[in-house]
Amino acid sequence: MTLSARDFCLSLGASTKIMGIVNVTPDSFSQDGCLAQKTGFVARAVRQARKMIREGADIVDIGGESTRPGAKRVSVKEEAGRVIPVIAKLAKNVSVPISVDTYKPAVARRALDAGASIVNNIQGVRAEKELLRMVRDYNAAIVLMHMRGTPRTMQRNTVYTRLIDDITASLQKSIEICLEIGIKSDKIIVDPGIGFGKSAEQNLEILHRLKEFKRLGYPVLIGTSRKSFIGQILEKDVQHRLMGTAATVCAAVLNGAHIVRVHDVKAIADTVRVADAIVNQKY
Repeated sequence: MTLSARDFCLSLGASTKIMGIVNVTPDSFSQDGCLAQKTGFVARAVRQARKMIREGADIVDIGGESTRPGAKRVSVKEEAGRVIPVIAKLAKNVSVPISVDTYKPAVARRALDAGASIVNNIQGVRAEKELLRMVRDYNAAIVLMHMRGTPRTMQRNTVYTRLIDDITASLQKSIEICLEIGIKSDKIIVDPGIGFGKSAEQNLEILHRLKEFKRLGYPVLIGTSRKSFIGQILEKDVQHRLMGTAATVCAAVLNGAHIVRVHDVKAIADTVRVADAIVNQKY
C-alpha cells in the first residue's frame, strides 16, 4: 500500500509510520502547546518538529486549534497566524511530509501554499467540498477522521447502534465523496477517531477490533497519545501516560494500523519497531 502526498511517496504496511504532533496552541490537552508563551513560538515549534524527525517521525502534523473535549473554535486568522509561519519555515528544511491539522478550507489553502502535503481533517466525515476540491487540485493527501459534532459537543452523544459498523459506514461515505470529487485512492487515509465522540470502553473496542477497518481498503491512522481513556485506566494525569500510550500503540500496530499519531516520538519509535518485528516475525 502506498500513500502519495504531493512530492512524497510513503510505502505503508511493512513498517508502521509515525506522525509526530506539534501543537501550536496555548491550550492543548497534552500540555505541550508551543503557544504557552506567545513570543518565539515559531522557533519552538520548528525545533520540536525537527527533534521529532531526528527521533524517527515520518510525518509531522502541525495544528493551531485545540481539539480537546469542550474546546472552542478559533478564527481563521488566528489559526493561520499560528501554523502558517511554522509550516513555511519547516518546508524549506525538512524532507518528510508536513500535515496540517485543520478543517477550515482557508487555513488548508494557505498551509498547502506554504508547503504542507497532507490535510488532517478531524471533520473528515463531514468535510467541506471546497476543502476536498482543494486537496485534489494540490495533489495532496487527506486524513478522514470520524467524529460526531464538534470538539465542544462530541462527548454528549456516544451511543451507537453497532460501533464499528457505524464508524465504518461513515468513513465509507466520506471515501466515496472524495473519489467522486476526484481525489485519487492513494491519497486517502482513514482514522476511526479515538476519543472523538467515544467513551473509554468504545475506544478500547476500536483498538481491539481495528483489523475490521481493513475492509475499507485504505491506510488506517490511529491517535491514542496521552488521551483521557488511558488516564482513566491508569488513574494518571496527562504527563504520566507514556507507557499507557505505548501499550495502545503496540495494540494498534498488532491489529493493523499503518500510521500512529503521537507526542513522544523517541519512545514510541522503539515501541513501533518491536511491534513491527512481531507482526513481520523478523527485524
